[in-house]
Amino acid sequence: MKARRRRLMAAAAAALGLSGLPLAGLAASAGKMRVGIVGSGMVGGTLGGVWVEAGHEVMFSSRDLEHDKALAAKLGPNARAGTPREAAAFGEVLMISVPYGALPEVGKSLADLIKGKVVIDTCNPFVGRDGDIANWARDKGAGLASAQLLPGARLVRAFNAIGAYRMGEAHREPGSVGMPMAGDDAEAIAAASRLIRDIGYEPVLVGGLAMGKYLMPGTALAGERTPAEIRRIAATLK
Repeated sequence: MKARRRRLMAAAAAALGLSGLPLAGLAASAGKMRVGIVGSGMVGGTLGGVWVEAGHEVMFSSRDLEHDKALAAKLGPNARAGTPREAAAFGEVLMISVPYGALPEVGKSLADLIKGKVVIDTCNPFVGRDGDIANWARDKGAGLASAQLLPGARLVRAFNAIGAYRMGEAHREPGSVGMPMAGDDAEAIAAASRLIRDIGYEPVLVGGLAMGKYLMPGTALAGERTPAEIRRIAATLK
């Protein structure tokens, strides 16, 4: 327990170490990152678009390559389209944003590519849409369930409890809205924190993947909150 707490404190320190840099200059000062996106719907398309605007290189992928090509063409030279395997190979960081029922297939088809890679998990289990796997994930906790379905990934759970239509707006008031995240890997948390901050959110580590059960609609951490509010609420959760 003490060792795990030390790892989380180190991760938080690494993430906060970036906070002194102005948002507009962060990508330039630290260099571009390559982000692969599996699932380019509302969440994946919106986040990928603002990461492109922040100066990162993004590859979009989904089951509709023509949609991804059109999206990339609209966003400019830092955006491109490919298959999910191409996106997974391309990204230094991979974001998976698919219906929860698709996660087992994604985990199997990308198993060799996600092992050891930083993966941001935005997926939420909804019983009405995803069926039995959603019940299992909710019982287990979405963070731990995703880790089991994406074995070997250095998983960070984030972007789970804020509406997709708002995700492209945070840069208008950088730092005013917190983004709760959960993870067990310090370097993965630091990488995700940088991407989160680059698009205007203030990353707030609420704990390890076991706390990922609270990063879902309908839970105590759902909705837009200030970083201080997120920390206050998270401190009351177990």
